[in-house]
Parts: sequence; structure tokens; C-alpha cells
Amino acid sequence: MKYENIKFQIENGIAQLTLNRPEKLNSFTQAMHLEVRHALDALQADKSVRVLLLTGAGRGFCAGQDLSDRAVEPGAEGVDLGDSVEKFYAPLVLTLRSLPMPVICAVNGVAAGAGANLALACDIVLAAKSASFVEVFCKLGLIPDTGGTWILPRLIGPARATGLAMLGDKLSAETAEQWGLIWKSVADTALMDEALAMAEHFAAAPTRGLAFTKKAFQASYANTLPEQLKLEGEMMRELGYSHDYREGVAAFVAKRPAQFKGE
Repeated sequence: MKYENIKFQIENGIAQLTLNRPEKLNSFTQAMHLEVRHALDALQADKSVRVLLLTGAGRGFCAGQDLSDRAVEPGAEGVDLGDSVEKFYAPLVLTLRSLPMPVICAVNGVAAGAGANLALACDIVLAAKSASFVEVFCKLGLIPDTGGTWILPRLIGPARATGLAMLGDKLSAETAEQWGLIWKSVADTALMDEALAMAEHFAAAPTRGLAFTKKAFQASYANTLPEQLKLEGEMMRELGYSHDYREGVAAFVAKRPAQFKGE
């Protein structure tokens, strides 16, 4: 596929996907959704990929849905927004959450609506100091979609999640870090350097174990403690036979750097 709305490359185990409609603050259209889906399918088919880095081009990360792409026709009763969620946003979030690798999001500017919740669906979020997060849905008579109603209360608790969702106030990157909404806020000029350094770290890490960590944390939301302890035992049993565990132990004993393969 020839990409017109995103940039996508795979190099040295790192897949980098950049939302690329800077003149529209990288807001989503159906065409961009299809390109993102194609790119995510491609990275899952490429066994060399160990980490995904997601970011946006220009001065914003993502302004959410491009409303002109699904505008209500004059005289019409409305538009089926559920269709858009079911066809595009829900599959996108589920794919990111289930990828067997770390997913880093570098938020380079405003992340609004679906763009905010897309970023928060990633495993580790870095944000430029000038970036902000805005749950704008309430200003359109909507609810936070793209997983927002699930993600927000789990990250920052029901009180703050409700305030963000019902008031639609802009949250700065620094406050987002203080609240535990994101991993870290960094100087604008350092954002991509830090994000790429993290991606390089993960590309050389025991990514199978990291994928299991990701899966275990997600399962914990629904599991009781006994169920989670059982899951931990099952995962540790499987990882004990992995190449990376054997290599990690051998490297530790030999006092040499480990050569992990993600296997």
C-alpha cells in the first residue's frame, strides 16, 4: 500500500508509525484508519519487529476524528457513530493492546478526543512539555470512546476521570505525568530522542517476557488474586523454557551482556 496519511518504517527491530495529516492535526479519516490497519498488519507479520513507536507529524499528535469525514447531511436525523467505533476505533485499540511487544507513544502536541485515548491505549506514553490531553467528547454531546471510558478510570481513578470526561478541560503533559496518566513529560526538543532511545532499548530487550507482562497486567483487571496468581504461575512456567530466560541467566553468570531474541 502507498501511504498518504501516515508514515511507516521498520528498521533494526523498531516499527515507527507516524500519523501524517499535520494540516489537520492528524485527525482520523476512514482512509487514515485503513492505512494504520495495514501498517499494523504488516508489523505483526514481520518477525523482526520487537517494538512499535507511535507519534504524530507537525505540531499535534492527533485531534481525534476529522468531523468533516463523517459530517451530518443537512436535514438528516444524525449519523451512526457506533458504526465508526465498531469498524475502526475499537479494532485499533484492541490491536495495540494485544500486540506482543511494547508500544511507545510519543505525544508531540495536542492529543484530543480519540487521539488522547489512542495515546493512552499504548503501553508507555512520553509527552512533550507543550503537549496536552483533552477529552473533548462532552462538548459534542458524546462519551469518551476509543477505550476512554475503560482506560481513564483505571489510570487516574474515577474522580479525575469523570472530571476530565465531563468538563473537557485541557490537561497539560506535566499534570498528566503528576497524575499518573502518562509515564513521563520531557522537553519538546528531547521527545523523539528519548522515544527512539527507549525503542532501541526494547528492541534489544527480552520482549517475549515484556509481552507476557503486558498481557498479565491487562488480565489483572478482571481476575481475582487467586486467578492472577495462577496466571503468573502459568506464564512463568512457559517463560522458564524460553531462549531469553536461558540467555539472561547465562549472561548473568558469565558477567557479559545478554543477547536477547524475543523468543
